[in-house]
Amino acid sequence: MQILKDRIKKDGKIREGNVLKVDSFLNHQMDIALFAQIGQELKRRFADETITKILTIEASGIGIACIVAQYFEVPVVFAKKNKTKNIAGDVYTSSVESYTHGRSYDIMVSKEFLSADDNVLIIDDFLANGSALLGLAALVEHAGARLVGAGIVIEKGFQPGGQMLREKGLRIESLAIVDAMGPDGIVFR
Repeated sequence: MQILKDRIKKDGKIREGNVLKVDSFLNHQMDIALFAQIGQELKRRFADETITKILTIEASGIGIACIVAQYFEVPVVFAKKNKTKNIAGDVYTSSVESYTHGRSYDIMVSKEFLSADDNVLIIDDFLANGSALLGLAALVEHAGARLVGAGIVIEKGFQPGGQMLREKGLRIESLAIVDAMGPDGIVFR
């Protein structure tokens, strides 16, 4: 998706530890017009599938997932990182290791919002090592739902997550795949 790649080159910032900061338009301050184009593109890429739910993880994926869900006309369910009083009853849980935050945590979704009748599309802002996607896929599996695939805004192609998940048979549609980044800039696939 060329408009996304251009925006990453213009406003993305490379930080130590293979961190790509895109918080000026993607996951802190959000460019809703860009999100609309992301939603349209993911709708086009998954047009061959029947989607009943969009699943993401808090917090960065929620904004993108909401816009994408408008194009599929389905609800968004987001996995919470902390159990709160708002989650009543039984939950599906899975463990996730955050590349960005450098720690592991449990994610959960109320059984009320994910069932065996669902065809689930996972949406997330980044794919690096694949832990978040594995955790979300496990929630879908626990529910007995069908995992249609994952729509990713930015994939770090130089990290193992995308290849590992594709080898497991997961359909991944990444809108921008970064093959390298460093002092000379960002190289896309």
